[in-house]
Amino acid sequence: MQDPVAIIVGAGPSGLATSACLNQHSIPHIILEREDCFASLWKKYSYDRLHLHLKKQFCELPHMPFPASSPTYIPKDHFIKYLDHYVSHFKISPIYQRCVESASYDEATKKWKVMVRNVSSSETEEYSARFLVVASGEACNPFIPEVEGLNSFTGDALHSTQFGNGKAYRDKNVLVVGSGNSGMEIALDLANHGARTSIVVRSPVHILSREMVHLGLVMLKYFSLGIVDSLMVLFSKFVYGDLTNYGMRRATEGPFFMKVAYGKYPIFDVGTFDKIKAGEIQVLPAIQNIRGNEVLFENGRSHSFDAIIFCTGFKRSTNKWLKGDDYLLNEDGIPKPRYPNHWKGKKGLYCIGLSRRGLYGASADAQNTSDDIKSLV
Repeated sequence: MQDPVAIIVGAGPSGLATSACLNQHSIPHIILEREDCFASLWKKYSYDRLHLHLKKQFCELPHMPFPASSPTYIPKDHFIKYLDHYVSHFKISPIYQRCVESASYDEATKKWKVMVRNVSSSETEEYSARFLVVASGEACNPFIPEVEGLNSFTGDALHSTQFGNGKAYRDKNVLVVGSGNSGMEIALDLANHGARTSIVVRSPVHILSREMVHLGLVMLKYFSLGIVDSLMVLFSKFVYGDLTNYGMRRATEGPFFMKVAYGKYPIFDVGTFDKIKAGEIQVLPAIQNIRGNEVLFENGRSHSFDAIIFCTGFKRSTNKWLKGDDYLLNEDGIPKPRYPNHWKGKKGLYCIGLSRRGLYGASADAQNTSDDIKSLV
């Protein structure tokens, strides 16, 4: 192979999309992936009932639409098959089990020098290229917050990446910590499998149906974010009523504003709310501490649980290995420049899929980046 013009870090959908676009331009490059497969979050670390929350046209990668026969909302297994076909079709060949230890720009050679640990042999390897593309994703390292007494918990405590389905939890008391979409959907799966399910909802939320979200995305092409948010809140109040009746609070800032400003998605309701309304899922406030199998909550009440599932998100690790970048990414691994200029840094540095705009945003980033590299080589 020719010396690579670009190095892509990460073989998730963002990295695959970038590779496909670079291949379309015949630009030699390599992908470094720390796992032993591409799209590892989908293949190894996601729960069984996961579906893409947006309609399929918002989730396609560049140069390959979903088949017309695909369901509107793509299930996990379908998406994995789509990615398998994508990798095969565009002849994408990641280098697996390569954990990036550092990446720095060499002023003398005008290239990025990437130091990598070979996971299987523990040997250090060095790669260099004119361009570096950070595609390691928003969901990089699973995060469990520090909770007083968690180490004394006598049941199972796991992150959502370790949860497959609720079959093993039938007739057990299970606490889900985290009220994002993963938490809400895992709580639903547990309740459907006969677990006595509770969920911690600390922060104010927006609950929208898939249809509302799709309508909102269409309306954003024609109306201001403020107008669309006002309508979404109105629809949500009409459908879901006063959330305080169920132990939750509706956020004061609009759902699409919160998505843009903080990367906080509204809850896409796929049946969880009906379970909460029926009392099949109990909503609880923040945890104060844990003592054995007893969990004390901020309202002063305690409940015993057989398992705790932390749906508390991820931390990005770019700040640990990306050296010398004071322009593109912040300490949390999110772009400093505002959309739509978030994807391009300095000295040939790019980032893909970190704009909190999902697969749709990652696809646009991949095309912009590959086109920009093409114009420079």
